[in-house]
Amino acid sequence: MTELLLREGEILQKVNENIRLIERADGLTFGTDAYLLAAYVRPRARGMLVDLGSGTGIIPLLCLSRGKASRCVAVEIQPDFSELIGRNAVANGFGQVITPLCADVRDIKAATVGGEADTVTANPPYMTVSGGARNQSDAKNTARRETAGGIADFCSAAGRLLKDGGRFYCVFRPDRMVDLITSLRAARLEPKRMTLVQATASASPSLLLVEAVKHAAPALLLTPPLFLHMSDPNSPEKPLIPLTHTPDTAYIYENCAFPARFTGTNRKP
Repeated sequence: MTELLLREGEILQKVNENIRLIERADGLTFGTDAYLLAAYVRPRARGMLVDLGSGTGIIPLLCLSRGKASRCVAVEIQPDFSELIGRNAVANGFGQVITPLCADVRDIKAATVGGEADTVTANPPYMTVSGGARNQSDAKNTARRETAGGIADFCSAAGRLLKDGGRFYCVFRPDRMVDLITSLRAARLEPKRMTLVQATASASPSLLLVEAVKHAAPALLLTPPLFLHMSDPNSPEKPLIPLTHTPDTAYIYENCAFPARFTGTNRKP
């Protein structure tokens, strides 16, 4: 692999699939939501994937590492992070198949990325512009808040980019589920599979994952919830310390894929 030279304000960490990821101290770092999103994606080994709001490019890196696409376009509005995506691609041997694109999701079309996509992914900002306290870092503020497009804009972009039957994968907050569902349908994307994610079996959901298909018929598979950690017997809502993955989570981290009962492939015909 290419030798990495870090710049001021950058950090390096090794993440799943033996990826060396350069991150910026003033930006968002790799977390559970990004890995779960990549694991939720169904493989299209010869397909093109477009990642919206790509940040460091971690979703394309994970998906390519597991053969879930053959090439990726990583769309990122912040120029510094778009440039960082290119460096991360080269550092991990994907410089020829990951294309960084500095662009606004509100403007992007299929022609912009070289044709209709088989798969689109998004880990969009979770918070509205006025939601919560503003981050001191402009980079984090852009990543966390809908200052450069909201969930409706991300869904609309996916609808424009996907071919008929193409799939859109998104991770979002449960308290904004209605915003997500209405935005998907407005973009001609039908929700087909949804999974709620909880820290423990007794905790409230903290994330949701959705798979939508362009121009599909209505029919939603609401999977069992994913419990990330074993519970503390004395406080069931809290994870056991030290953190202990549930068998489902351990499977996901081992395979970058969800067990069959979360995918619908084990359902009776």
